[in-house]
Amino acid sequence: MFEKMDTNQRVIIATVLSLGVFLIYDYFFMPKSNPSKSVQTQKEIQENVAAPKTNNETVEEKSQNKPQSDNQSTLLGEELVTIDSKHFTMKIDNIGRIKQVVLKDKRFVTENGEHIKLFNDSKLPKPLEIRFSDEKTNLEAFKVPYVSDKKDIKIDDKPVELTLTQNLSNLKVVKKIKIYPDGHYDLKVNLSNEKKYFISPGFRPDVRVDGYTFHGVLIKEADNTITMIDDGDAKGIESFRKAKIAAAVDRYYSTFFYDLKKGLNVVISKDEEENPIIFVEGEKSFEISGYLGPKDYNILKNINPELTDVIEYGFFTFIAKPMFKILLAIYNFVGNWGWAIVILTILIRILLFPLTFKGMVSMQKLKDLSPKIKELQQKYKGDPQKLNAHMMQLYKKHGANPMGGCLPLLLQIPVFFAIYRVLLNAIELKGAEWILWIKDLSVMDPYFILPILMGITMYIHQKITPTTITDPMQQKIFQYLPIVFTFFFITFPAGLTLYWFVNNILSIIQQIIVNKAFESKKAVQKEAK
Repeated sequence: MFEKMDTNQRVIIATVLSLGVFLIYDYFFMPKSNPSKSVQTQKEIQENVAAPKTNNETVEEKSQNKPQSDNQSTLLGEELVTIDSKHFTMKIDNIGRIKQVVLKDKRFVTENGEHIKLFNDSKLPKPLEIRFSDEKTNLEAFKVPYVSDKKDIKIDDKPVELTLTQNLSNLKVVKKIKIYPDGHYDLKVNLSNEKKYFISPGFRPDVRVDGYTFHGVLIKEADNTITMIDDGDAKGIESFRKAKIAAAVDRYYSTFFYDLKKGLNVVISKDEEENPIIFVEGEKSFEISGYLGPKDYNILKNINPELTDVIEYGFFTFIAKPMFKILLAIYNFVGNWGWAIVILTILIRILLFPLTFKGMVSMQKLKDLSPKIKELQQKYKGDPQKLNAHMMQLYKKHGANPMGGCLPLLLQIPVFFAIYRVLLNAIELKGAEWILWIKDLSVMDPYFILPILMGITMYIHQKITPTTITDPMQQKIFQYLPIVFTFFFITFPAGLTLYWFVNNILSIIQQIIVNKAFESKKAVQKEAK
């Protein structure tokens, strides 16, 4: 197919493909307000507490028997314990669940300046929520409140422990929780007698959900395979034996259970919107570890390096993950994420220099050959086979490659997508300042300065780049591309726009060098004649 295309068509296709990437991004990525459901009443929440059933049984989404107690709504979900630390405030309710986590660091604020809350009050299950397979026990467990040995807890540099106890008619449930300053915890559950139950790390955080980044459930299986189930794609009951990590995530935040040695028996259920819900099968005496908070690489790495797998980079993770480590190393050296992006862009350009240089040289050669190519096209207008044969001879004689301009672009696409995913998913950029007006690299430039500079540099690069395009319509398309791209980049995160802007500057410098080299070569050839 490509052999039958001329250079102009190849360039147009390459450009349209690139533009298509950004069209898709603009449509899917930009945060969209979720159609908000009305907040469930406590009674409605109470009805949706059936435990997932395994062994080929059908899952009950709602309990058939409704609670009878008139005062249960006052019991369900009332605050029992407050844990306060430098980085977060955690609320535990009287059903033994983590009701809410509020992040206190300066960078974790909403547009209104309020501290970020991880969980949607109307979404079930909550972290540490237990559901029993026995329906009678399950219903009672959502009526009888827990008691705690502590009410208000302050975490400084050392972890704190608390004990929650629930006395049911024929069962005593004890949860011992050890909470660490970084947001991870160890949990021990003890039952007075055998009862089959499941415990959940909770429904995913509901802070930053958009149409492009992943939000749903991520499972790291026993063989280290990563399985992801998007919101809206849950099929029903799915089981994972001896899984290492079971995480519910949005773009920047996560709540998850993990056991990196023995593994977890995980069951994925679904809610009425087919969103995946994590449950882990418990035992009479059961121990598990968990985490709630930002998907910050350093925090997760310090708990255990394996937990960084919760940070998802998409299809090109094998490129993106090392790239983020390089970006992090640069940041640790320069102390600023904006300058770290600039330096990383320069390093990537150096790495890709042989490819981009080849592409530029190839375009120069094709431009020089364009008069001869036009002659051949006129001469063999009605004979495509002869035209292709003579054009191949022409290319071979002058060492030109008709695919030389497109191939380097195609080979760079994985690198671009990798850096794109890194800058999109790195919570480290949230609240990260660069210079003067850029106060947060994870959101758009508030004054549109970077997108405009990006458009200007794209226009300059376009003007100094040799082209063989002679068709007026194709020329117009290329003339308007910098304007189109500028409008797209207006809504992009400043960190990503910064990368593209610096990349354009480096492309301009490289193109000037190539152009001057060819001019010198032509001058030498003229003198020789």
